[in-house]
Amino acid sequence: MKRPKLAVVLLLLGVLLAYLMFMKRHYGASEPDAYRAPPPPQRGPAKLAVAPGRNSQFGIMFDAGSTGTRIHVFEFQMETSTTTVAAVIICLSLTVRPLQCAAGLTELLKVAESSIPPSSWTLTPVVLKATAGLRLLDGAKAKHLLDTVRALFTDSPFLSRDDSVSVMDGTDEVTCSSLSPGDLHSPDASTVGMLDLGGGSTQITFSPQDEKTIQTSPIDHIRSFRMFNSTHTVYTHSYLGLGLMSARLSVLGGIEAPPLEGSTELVSPCLAPESSGSWEHADVVYRVTGQKAGEPVYEACRTKVEKVLYRKVVPVSEAADVDFYAFSYYYDRAVDLGLIGEETGGTVRVVDYMEAAKRVCSSRPVSPLQSPFLCLDLVYISVLLHELGFPPNKQFKLARTINQVETSWALGATFHYIEFLKSH
Repeated sequence: MKRPKLAVVLLLLGVLLAYLMFMKRHYGASEPDAYRAPPPPQRGPAKLAVAPGRNSQFGIMFDAGSTGTRIHVFEFQMETSTTTVAAVIICLSLTVRPLQCAAGLTELLKVAESSIPPSSWTLTPVVLKATAGLRLLDGAKAKHLLDTVRALFTDSPFLSRDDSVSVMDGTDEVTCSSLSPGDLHSPDASTVGMLDLGGGSTQITFSPQDEKTIQTSPIDHIRSFRMFNSTHTVYTHSYLGLGLMSARLSVLGGIEAPPLEGSTELVSPCLAPESSGSWEHADVVYRVTGQKAGEPVYEACRTKVEKVLYRKVVPVSEAADVDFYAFSYYYDRAVDLGLIGEETGGTVRVVDYMEAAKRVCSSRPVSPLQSPFLCLDLVYISVLLHELGFPPNKQFKLARTINQVETSWALGATFHYIEFLKSH
């Protein structure tokens, strides 16, 4: 039977991006009580092996983002000519504040222990990659967090190395570098574009077919590399500071730095007139208020957002003709609006975000649970997509999973890390 298109459509791009994310990095040298304590974890640069009698390789990836830390536990079925993602466990989201980090990560490590056979613990690499949110934190706070994680990983029963904890830079954090479930060497795999909107950064990635895109794009937006005996080229860029939470701060008039004394009050036309409340970002609590009634909120907010994004995004004309999947806050805000199902996903057009922004900005909240930032978020998303070069009727596919595997850069990063360990 022919492989369903949905099951393979993300495959090739995901594999390529997984290698792209880390090819420039330098790599260094049931409940737990039900199991017998394993021997101390292996250290150093020894080659990774599959546990005797098993054809599975497990990997643990912690995604430390701007709004929380998540654990991904992957099982790869290793066969002669194919590699299949057999299982994925996504666990709770936790804040990444240093004081809460140890307790939260310890709890997640227990989940990993209960999800992986004890015989595979010492052969299972555990990795934490911090994304844009940590790059925006004060250097001392970021170091404290990473040092805490390294100590926890060292004491865990899993394979921990010097390179197990790190912060990804903008080049590494290409959008949603994931593998779809299925055969990693499938000749029928096709590619699509990926859009990701995180808290601290936003990314766009696709495989350009028009030579003009390659010739006219900024040099650091085009990446070529070899994998599976072929040369591949992708357009990919991560815009640090243009994630939704960082954009909120910019639109509200704040800056990504510790505020000066008395500067934590922000006034914005993107909030309901004369409204007030508090908002926490990067360990700072701001008092946010709306301006006095006057200019229509949508128009005033759009003008403000356009100024924030002015000349910060490079439009790509070819992107309008590429099929794109969109993730993270693109997905979450579509769910908030009822445009897609929370579990099932769906499709959304640029104009859907735009029309929703006009509707939300011009009306009172429909319930106390509605975020006071929904107007701002929707205006920002619609303007950002326009600045990236997408026309109003451009349609995006929104999905959390493909064949029950969550689409995230963590899957591609884990696969690539395991492949690296096996070859060194």
